[in-house]
Amino acid sequence: MKEYPFWRDTLPPASSPQPPVLPSHADVVVVGAGYTGLSAARRLARAGASVLVVEREGVGAGASSRNAGQVLTGLKVDPATLVARYGERRARELFNVARDAIARLEQIIVEESIDCEYARTGHIEAASKPRHFSAFRDEQRLLARVFNHQVDLVSRADQRAEVGSDFYYGLLVDARSGAVNPARLVHGLAAAAARARACIATGVAVTAARRTAGRWSVSTTAGEIEARDVLFATDAYTGRVAPTLERRFVPVGSYIIVTEPLTADVAASILPRGRTAFDSKHFLHYFRLTPDRRLLFGGRAEFSRPATGTTRRAASILRRGLGLVFPHLANVSIDYAWGGNVGFTRDQLPHAGKLDEAYYAGGYAGHGVAMATYLGEQIARRIAGESIDQPLFDDRLAPIPLYSGTPWFLPLVGAYYRVRDWID
Repeated sequence: MKEYPFWRDTLPPASSPQPPVLPSHADVVVVGAGYTGLSAARRLARAGASVLVVEREGVGAGASSRNAGQVLTGLKVDPATLVARYGERRARELFNVARDAIARLEQIIVEESIDCEYARTGHIEAASKPRHFSAFRDEQRLLARVFNHQVDLVSRADQRAEVGSDFYYGLLVDARSGAVNPARLVHGLAAAAARARACIATGVAVTAARRTAGRWSVSTTAGEIEARDVLFATDAYTGRVAPTLERRFVPVGSYIIVTEPLTADVAASILPRGRTAFDSKHFLHYFRLTPDRRLLFGGRAEFSRPATGTTRRAASILRRGLGLVFPHLANVSIDYAWGGNVGFTRDQLPHAGKLDEAYYAGGYAGHGVAMATYLGEQIARRIAGESIDQPLFDDRLAPIPLYSGTPWFLPLVGAYYRVRDWID
């Protein structure tokens, strides 16, 4: 079993990286070469700015190559909670940002000819309990009335047309979601940013960032850079170098296993229409087929961040979950297992803006493929001087109480959600 993302093995062979030679000055230093940072770099460079992207590992080494490649409508916060929390008008604005994010991602893929296996597959939400399917009916009505967004319901009796399992109690189907090869997407964005003349330096860690006399001095393991502006595009991988952000983004572990290639008949029986899927639990599972007919199966096997030993332990938990959902696959070989961090904010919504004179974007909570690409571009427009109205911009994002970057409370949160899943 390979303990790294399956998606990495779908990339073309990489040439040996050259030692980075950093410029001494840049208009903008972008920290992090994931969807957010690369999308921002592309936009800024196309606007004429000199841009340096610094990444301590490789392109997309964090969540951008570790996710399941689900391009989902909506946000982590469900529609009913959005309405209850913000009212119908504001909720509609937030929901529409997620819609716009998917549309913009599709445009960029076409504009830059990114070969990332993108397809409008639609997604399935599977009811883990009978009452969850009843809640789907309420959600269907709310989505149509408030958000002008149509979804379909599939009863348990008919659900095998969508999912080859009797484990669930009916489905909600949203045809507007998509699927992508996340590693090919992030490398395609890097190539697009480079074509726009952004400089991308991998294997370079930022060790300090100081603001003095209206300018930034960014210290790295490859030298010092002076910059007009800095964008932290680090999300769930934010560290001590950005303590203001670290107090606002909580990294939560998410884990994935990928099976050996399945026969065409078996693969077609699992997801006959090739959609991506997730269930309705708090401690959820998500799954999809890869283009070479493997089953990717992931979830919050543990709430802790990935560390030595956790990947194999999480893989064992996920394998048991896979066997419950698809009993005929209980003994299938697992070829890949890995984990990664998902970034959460206090309100579980993504945000972008300016804090302590540094720009930021993040907090995608598992909905980041399209949103990170979109929000990176949006914050780049602001850095470039455009005046834009963006519902997710927040220059006053509140820190999380009693939190300074070490998520001591995650085991308690995990226990709470396990109880909620049992009660709900």
